Amino acid sequence: MQSRITSRSARFARAPRLALLLTFVVAAALAAHRASDPIIVIAPAVRDSLNSTWSQANRHWDEIADQNMLTQALGTGGRPTQKEYLGCLIGDSNADTFHVIGLVPAHDMKRFQFAVTGSCDSTPGVIGTFHTHPYRAAPTGSAPLKEPGLSKQDLMTFMGGTDRALIVVWDVDSLDVALRSSDGRVVHPALLLTR
Repeated sequence: MQSRITSRSARFARAPRLALLLTFVVAAALAAHRASDPIIVIAPAVRDSLNSTWSQANRHWDEIADQNMLTQALGTGGRPTQKEYLGCLIGDSNADTFHVIGLVPAHDMKRFQFAVTGSCDSTPGVIGTFHTHPYRAAPTGSAPLKEPGLSKQDLMTFMGGTDRALIVVWDVDSLDVALRSSDGRVVHPALLLTR
């Protein structure tokens, strides 16, 4: 009888150790997977420029509440209105770590409230693009409506292209990032560090 109790208590004593070991193995596997995901590092001055670009593109959101959605979307209301902005991310990459050191406007940019076109193809040192998502006025003219994060269309366009980085600025200090790893995987949301 004593040997059965000892045997059972030994098994129960090993169970927490086994569970702890299993937890460490799973955590290590997840950490290794995350460590292989690409990251983007942005200098504080670049982050400030992204915020400034968004603020400039979004100045007059509350002046168009009385316009219908089509007029807002086309930006043809005759009054100043916010419009999306497309910029080129300048920097370099080391494997799957991207460093953004500057921004320039896209060539041939055409700006609308809910869309923007342009090109960064001939821009030296380009690693990707960024664009802004402006507010739009609610039908009551009150609080703005926001589009937080990259839209499905943004991600589909990114997946079909060759850029390695895509950022959307949808409010001050509010960024969403998609990155293409060196093996072609698209990671979204991707890790962004400011330093």
